Amino acid sequence: MDRRNIVLTGFMGTGKTSVGSALANMLDRAFVDMDARLEARAGATIPEIFAARGESGFRELEAALARELAASENLVIATGGGALINSANRAVFSDAHVICLDASIEEILKRLNGLNDRPLLQGDKRARVQELLASRRAAYREIAVHVNTDARTPEDIAREIVNRLEAREIRVQTPGDAYPIFLGAGLLDRVGDLLHEQAPGSACAVVTNPTVGALYADRVLNSLRARDFAPVLITIPDGEQFKTLDTLRDLYDQFIAARLERLSPILALGGGVIGDTVGVAAATYLRGVPFVQIPTTLLSMVDSSVGGKVAVDHPAGKNLIGAFKFPLCVIQDTDVLETLPVEEYRAGMAEVIKHGILGDAALFHDLQRGAALDSALLERALQVKIDIVQRDPYEDNIRAHLNLGHTFGQAIERLAEYRMRHGYAVAMGISVAARLAANLGLCSLGTRDEIIAALEQYELPTHIPNHFTSDQILDAMGTDKKIQSGKLRLILPTQIGNVESVNRVTRGEILRALDSSFPPIPSE
Repeated sequence: MDRRNIVLTGFMGTGKTSVGSALANMLDRAFVDMDARLEARAGATIPEIFAARGESGFRELEAALARELAASENLVIATGGGALINSANRAVFSDAHVICLDASIEEILKRLNGLNDRPLLQGDKRARVQELLASRRAAYREIAVHVNTDARTPEDIAREIVNRLEAREIRVQTPGDAYPIFLGAGLLDRVGDLLHEQAPGSACAVVTNPTVGALYADRVLNSLRARDFAPVLITIPDGEQFKTLDTLRDLYDQFIAARLERLSPILALGGGVIGDTVGVAAATYLRGVPFVQIPTTLLSMVDSSVGGKVAVDHPAGKNLIGAFKFPLCVIQDTDVLETLPVEEYRAGMAEVIKHGILGDAALFHDLQRGAALDSALLERALQVKIDIVQRDPYEDNIRAHLNLGHTFGQAIERLAEYRMRHGYAVAMGISVAARLAANLGLCSLGTRDEIIAALEQYELPTHIPNHFTSDQILDAMGTDKKIQSGKLRLILPTQIGNVESVNRVTRGEILRALDSSFPPIPSE
């Protein structure tokens, strides 16, 4: 059980005391309001302490109390608004869960209306609030976890904090062992804690690309250092075109230069390209080292980070060189979804919808109704893949169902020289598969239309770009000979929640489905 203190800080009027009290009740912890504790000990109010000792004297008392409380555990602590402006006080609470509460200036002024005893707010209250916020902004930014409190109840805010602190752990059974998927908010700041439970502190590598690294690398590196890991940051180029053997060679060179050993974990921080490429490197460097997936896109969360399949591309095709490398753990921070570009969100929704089609009709219908993508829905989408992977870890049979839409989609990606988002190509591929299934009588026209409508509801493409041709797509699939001999295996929907593997589909039937998947020609 995590008994580390929870420290709430932030500007005056952001709700530290009311939220802290609600949070303590939820977690059955003792609550300490630092200002109230100081007043009780001094036998004087905060304004009286300021008047008698000055601000510097008050800050000395505050710092001493911070050191005292940091030596305890299982507390919820509300600090004064200026307590953690002092870097030494922030350092005192370095082992605690520190959360900064934020509010707009208008909300702060509304909450402070009628309160005239704040020693730092004498005079023009709005001007003083703006001035103090500006002076403290840099210090507040040093705190990794922020929660906005505007127009929210203390209980609602406390529930969000609980969700951030309590990661959902989902176990995935593999032939040799099981690994956890940690799912929750704020987990980038807890990578060190979560990894410490799986492996002792040691040298390790965090591999990312420039875009993701600029957003998240410092948070991951700081969390690792706080748990006695010695991380090295490695950056590789961004994009599917760099998912190659040349990139692998560069990774090996950097692993060797960093003196990584057999027990040195390698962390993949990024989307599917990072996860796949780093996974191959981790599977083969020193014949295999611990591998951690930290997906930062919705698509990589629900698909590539789960299941242990890693690969790089070859000029002859996508994912032709790879391995099965089950991770030590997967860390999924749902906060990254809040700032995900809309195109990346849509691309990820293609895989979420796919999981509903092939294994969870209720999930699919919830998406049809416009259900919000929260942690619970994300977990349901994950569970579809987990169930299949546990039954067929090495893709001997049923795991092939996860390829719904991929046979066509990967061919389209290849024609687009991998400059198309994978999720968009999968959406096109699913649409072709639905049309083909309906043409073959495997599913009803209604099922076909439901699938296509669901993809379009999330603004995903359901038609193939008309600068390609059906014959080009067949060639890109690299399966012409197999098609002619009737051996091509396609995954096709039979109804919402179920798919089948179909081994005998003629070239003509595939061409018909592809031809109907191009944009309709507008009538004159």
